[in-house]
Amino acid sequence: MDELFQSVREACPPSVWSKGVELARGDKVTGDKDAGGEIHLRVLTPSGVSPRVTLYVADGEWQCSCGGDDDPCAHVAAAVIAIRRAREQGRALPQSAAAEGRLVYRFLRDTTPGANNILFIRRLAAGGTEEPLPASLAALTSGRVKGPSFAATAEDHAVDQALAGERGELLPARVFPALIAALARVEGVTFDGKPLPLDPTPVGPIVIVRDDGPGVRVEAAPDPAIRETFANGAALCATGLRPVVRPQLTPPEQEVLKNGRFFGRQELGFLAAELLPGLRARLVVDVRTDRLPQRTAGKPRLELELSGAGDRLTVEPAIVYGDPVTARVKAGLLYTYGNTVPARDMDHERRLKDELARKLGLDLDQKLTLPAAEAIAFVARLQRLQGIDADVTGRGADQFRQYEALTPAFALAGDGADGFELAFTAATPAGKGAADPGQVLAAWRAGESLVRLVDGGYAPLPRDWLTRYGDRILELLAAKGDKAAVPRPALPLLAELAGELGLPIPAGLAAVRDAFARFDRVPPYTPKGLRASLRDYQKTGVDWLAFLRAQGFGALLADDMGLGKTLQAIAVIEGRTLVVAPTSVAPNWQAELARFRPDLSVSLYHGGGRELDPRADVTITTYAILRLDLARLAPVAWDLAVLDEAQLIKNPQSQMARAAFALDARFRVALSGTPVENRLDDLYSQMRFLNPGLFGELKSFQDNFARKIEAGDAEAAARLRRRVKPFVLRRLKSEVAPELPPRTDVTLSVELSPKERDRYEAIKAATRQDVLEKLAQGGNVLAALEALLRLRQAASHPDLLPGVEGEASSKVLTFMDRLAESLAGGHKALVFSQWTAFLDLLEAPLGAAGVPFLRLDGSTVDRQAVVRQFQAADGPPVLIMSLKAGGVGLNLTAADHVFIMDPWWNPAAEDQAADRAHRIGQDNPVLVHRLVALGTVEERILLLQERKRALAAAAVGEGGAAAGLSRDDLLALFD
Repeated sequence: MDELFQSVREACPPSVWSKGVELARGDKVTGDKDAGGEIHLRVLTPSGVSPRVTLYVADGEWQCSCGGDDDPCAHVAAAVIAIRRAREQGRALPQSAAAEGRLVYRFLRDTTPGANNILFIRRLAAGGTEEPLPASLAALTSGRVKGPSFAATAEDHAVDQALAGERGELLPARVFPALIAALARVEGVTFDGKPLPLDPTPVGPIVIVRDDGPGVRVEAAPDPAIRETFANGAALCATGLRPVVRPQLTPPEQEVLKNGRFFGRQELGFLAAELLPGLRARLVVDVRTDRLPQRTAGKPRLELELSGAGDRLTVEPAIVYGDPVTARVKAGLLYTYGNTVPARDMDHERRLKDELARKLGLDLDQKLTLPAAEAIAFVARLQRLQGIDADVTGRGADQFRQYEALTPAFALAGDGADGFELAFTAATPAGKGAADPGQVLAAWRAGESLVRLVDGGYAPLPRDWLTRYGDRILELLAAKGDKAAVPRPALPLLAELAGELGLPIPAGLAAVRDAFARFDRVPPYTPKGLRASLRDYQKTGVDWLAFLRAQGFGALLADDMGLGKTLQAIAVIEGRTLVVAPTSVAPNWQAELARFRPDLSVSLYHGGGRELDPRADVTITTYAILRLDLARLAPVAWDLAVLDEAQLIKNPQSQMARAAFALDARFRVALSGTPVENRLDDLYSQMRFLNPGLFGELKSFQDNFARKIEAGDAEAAARLRRRVKPFVLRRLKSEVAPELPPRTDVTLSVELSPKERDRYEAIKAATRQDVLEKLAQGGNVLAALEALLRLRQAASHPDLLPGVEGEASSKVLTFMDRLAESLAGGHKALVFSQWTAFLDLLEAPLGAAGVPFLRLDGSTVDRQAVVRQFQAADGPPVLIMSLKAGGVGLNLTAADHVFIMDPWWNPAAEDQAADRAHRIGQDNPVLVHRLVALGTVEERILLLQERKRALAAAAVGEGGAAAGLSRDDLLALFD
């Protein structure tokens, strides 16, 4: 020891030796252990950290943990001075009164039932006892907190810092990595009383990659070095206590380690290039397979896959590696194909992604679907684009390349040129590309500028050519349907179009064209057996009917009501004839045939015991019987079939209309004063009966005509008039019967009483908002009609409303005043209402005023008897009728005043009612009174009537009527 003392003193500079003397005299040195050749001591310093000094006596060497620049340092000098003094005093080691204790560290197993934790114990050992630290080590050694005096080493402070403020015995997992690393430099750490080695190397699950079927399986397994794992983040291993690693993993990594995962052959590249590198950075990966692809160098590039489906182009951008492609980036992950996997160049990938967005506006991870026009523009831009390194794959570019404009070709075809061929072609690099004519016309109708070619690519439409001829070609296609030949009724249109295109027209088609070119000079026809003098316009009508029969076409005689349509039809009867009429009109046909064609045998096919007489020249039946007995009537080859009041087949999808279509007749005639009663579909239905194939299917008619005309398309209306003109003859009374007295329509405005007004407004307020909302949303039309019914009833008579009885009606009072004036002038009057209940309410005031009257409604058994009684000179002056029962089949020219008690939106129904009086045989001017309640829905009904008249006039000329009540009409009525 003396030699060691002398060596230290000689090696110390005077200043260092003086500091050592000062520390020794200040009782700052305390001994830890004398192990024979090694003596361990600690030196207390003002910083609170006690450097550890080790003296190697036999070797004459020393070591200090302070890490200072001096060697020996003042701590070594203090140590040799203190131990020499202790030996002189008979003590083995110096003991400093200022350092009574030292820190000891232990680990214990948590004995709490169900627990699997390791506990950490830190105690201050002094004088044979141990006590916990009252504060952190830093606070105690700095003097901020009063406590026991002891010598804390640098290792003690490292442990204190590793605890990160944790004071309890149950430590969280986050503390163990630093704590075990600090304790590894401390001697004497125990576990359950036994020495405990400490290994700061983290331990955790290992990732095993092994063969599994055709692919590999990746799963987590415990590290075999682990003997026991504690739940709070430590594990006992062969090398000692180690911290358990819990790395931050991505969701895919977490899923793999939690449940394990199988990777097929196509996914091995992703596994090798993406998943395993990230796991290796944080966990031990044990690869037990040779199936993983090898890493290679590679340069990424862009790929654009263009695929077409119908009129849509799908653009799917990607970043790929290899040529041919060995790997593809999807959603930021790399998927490989083959036995190699490229090392990703993330910087280059980012540049490619930016270039894709900047030059093409595409997002790398987003599949883009473009409609045809945008797809064509995209392909063109891609072809023009320079400076972008991208592989374009797929056939999409070819499918959406734009070529020159289409060239149309129209030619006559078929026997007698009763068919046609239509083609559209465009010049392409491969020759001529064809477009489907149906798609060309559909694109033109939709307002598009391009159409797809059959073999891929697009071409502009020949818009000027289609503007001139497209509508007529659509009509011909609709008429032809899937047949090779154009139906005969559409041949005039085919001849017209062929002539405009400058095509040579064969003789058969020319004959049809020439016949209709001479339409105004049809040959005269002499009726056989007719006992009647025809007026000039009636003679013209008969000639026209005979002409159409000779040409093989059907005829719609649409003369104004009262001009003798029945007589004109009777005049052209030849051969076996079927007449279909409303039940109320059938007896009139019997009478007219007996009067004007006594040469014909007539059979009425009606009633329970009806029998079809094959010997009868004319068979008269009703629409109801036609529908019921179609199986008996359809097989007969009729020479002529006449539909009277043909507007009754206005719905082409009704059973009644289909029954009429099924009749077999060489010549077909329809009689109707209102050929367009509800909507333009009415005309289509009658034309389908008369001339099947003229317009094709209903949808084609609606597309080509009805919707356009209803939207105000004047050109479509003109085309429709041209198509039906040869087959429709309509004359107005004002045109052909100038001798007929004038008809005057007047509106009698009725001011509701305050009580009636309050009730009307209450009904309107209760229903208006609800109905408007339902209609605007495409909802319940029936609800609107129900509300409209209540409003019309409130405007007409309070007693028509449910729960009201015995109240006066302003409209009835106005009617009675005007009726009294009419009767005082010697006039007879017809009175119409939609409701038989209103007729009931009129009987009382008529009776109270002493006015004789007759009544005709649906319950009337002998209608003709009522008519004869009213027509008689001494008959009652007033006939009240329901609009439905009295609207057709009646000649009531004894009346010259007509009262419409409740206006309806169907102007045809009102005109039919008025024309019971205003017809051939009337000698007096006819005055039609419409009673309209002011400030009510009835005023709007009058405006709606005018719009409906205009629609019919657009189709068949002046004097028609159309009254379909659409949702928009209902909205307008409630406005």
